[in-house]
Amino acid sequence: MVELFPECDAVLRNALDRRYTAAVGRVERHGRVLFERAYGRTRADEFARPIAIDTRFDLASLTKLFVATIALDAVARGHFALDTALVATIPEWSELPHRAITMRNLLAHTSGMQSGAHYRSLRDRAVEEFALTTELQGAVGEGVLYSDLGFIALGIAIARREGRSLQALLEGFVARSGFGYRPRARQWGAMPATECDSWRGRVQGAVHDEKAYLCGGVAGHAGLFGSAADAAWVGEQYLAPLHGRGSVLEPGLAREAVREQAFDPTLRRALGWALKTRDDNSCGPGFSRDSFGHTGFTGTCIWVDPQRDLTAVLLSNTVYFGRDDSTDLRRAFFTGVTKALDRLS
Repeated sequence: MVELFPECDAVLRNALDRRYTAAVGRVERHGRVLFERAYGRTRADEFARPIAIDTRFDLASLTKLFVATIALDAVARGHFALDTALVATIPEWSELPHRAITMRNLLAHTSGMQSGAHYRSLRDRAVEEFALTTELQGAVGEGVLYSDLGFIALGIAIARREGRSLQALLEGFVARSGFGYRPRARQWGAMPATECDSWRGRVQGAVHDEKAYLCGGVAGHAGLFGSAADAAWVGEQYLAPLHGRGSVLEPGLAREAVREQAFDPTLRRALGWALKTRDDNSCGPGFSRDSFGHTGFTGTCIWVDPQRDLTAVLLSNTVYFGRDDSTDLRRAFFTGVTKALDRLS
């Protein structure tokens, strides 16, 4: 498999121990794996362990894709409507401008909710209460503002409506071995470490995102741990209905979820997903205009190209070496994917 994707292999080898300590790349076409390889170790010290293709990474904001999936499933079952205000499920909004927010707004990041908050301002507050009640930054439905708080609210709404915890709902729905929130302590050492900060020290096996950590490790915007195969699985649920394959989602909703819902000059928004908007997006120039994807702050990324029937995943722990932007690294990997496929074609 490696010889078919030499650019991808070179990118991941060259970045090892400079940009991350651990990475897994995976490429699927027509629902079949063409490339999958693991690089590196869990950390850069005496506690390091080698990683494998099934190593579980902190997926960071790729969590949003899984939460969006269970939200759309709840819509398919009639528990929500995309364009009905959520105030009946979130009564905290009844006297606030938030009362007009719908599930479509939350999924497309058009709720007007603030992006997030620094953890130091939250340590003496309930994060969920803060997410639900803090002042809106923009008018509901009037523009794109990427919001962790919006997905925290979405997770709360789903859990309340279904009468089960978000963790139980999501892990039961996805039901993939090793996938989920809050890994057990005995599993931590096998997971790539992330940042070393003044608050928690070197983070390994616990969610990197501070807001999710203050939510007990379970939140709608971050907190899931999973493998490259898990990330590819969620992409396939939206790609498969476009090519006549089966999916856990109702096909009409899966198609609606990857259509443009709101324009943004950098990244257009679908339902949970971002859409390719420019060639300097992290998917690179080779992915089609119809492509949908998402990134995660820890160093994770997925892009799906319906025209090529292609899903590509890059999981890494770039935040181990700091918070520098890693778009160039991601773009190089995904450009390597499309170059390889162009040769195969």
